[in-house]
Amino acid sequence: MMRVIEIFYSLQGEGFNTGMPAVFIRFSGCNLQCPFCDTNHADGKEMTEGDIIEEVSRYKANLVVVTGGEPALQLTESLVEMLHLLGKTVAVETNGTVELPENVDWITLSPKDAFLGEKATPVLREADELKVVFDGENEPKFYGNINVKHRFLQPCDTGDAEKNKEIIQKTIEFCKENPEWRLSLQTHKILNIR
Repeated sequence: MMRVIEIFYSLQGEGFNTGMPAVFIRFSGCNLQCPFCDTNHADGKEMTEGDIIEEVSRYKANLVVVTGGEPALQLTESLVEMLHLLGKTVAVETNGTVELPENVDWITLSPKDAFLGEKATPVLREADELKVVFDGENEPKFYGNINVKHRFLQPCDTGDAEKNKEIIQKTIEFCKENPEWRLSLQTHKILNIR
């Protein structure tokens, strides 16, 4: 059994796949306690891999985004394989502190060690995209020891509109000064969609 908060159909709101229709599987539970986390990952319902596949198969999108909490705590190679048999591409959004099944198609690594210290240091050494949350204060870590194809800098959502505006402006300026980074906005929040 797996603990799942929700499975829903929407558009990817962040990073490389922004705007793509996707089925989201949000697993319950996380091994970190980020101060800015916008997800209640303590709830959820028990589901078998078969239950998850049945729910995902109701939606047209080819992209499945597995997220959380921290999805690596529950995601299995067998679930990924079952999603592949449905013709789905499996993307995972992870803090990188737990190894992932090898058959995942796309890894979005969003390290949290800048906020939580050594206990949140990523163990992953390769990802398709690196998404770093930027608070506008501390220069973002480059993570040169991790092989990534794309680097995204995402302004931290503080819940304060004026502070957010300031952080967004600092993020834009940082990307202009460091063109190896691309700006990633949480477009699902801007558009008020899930």
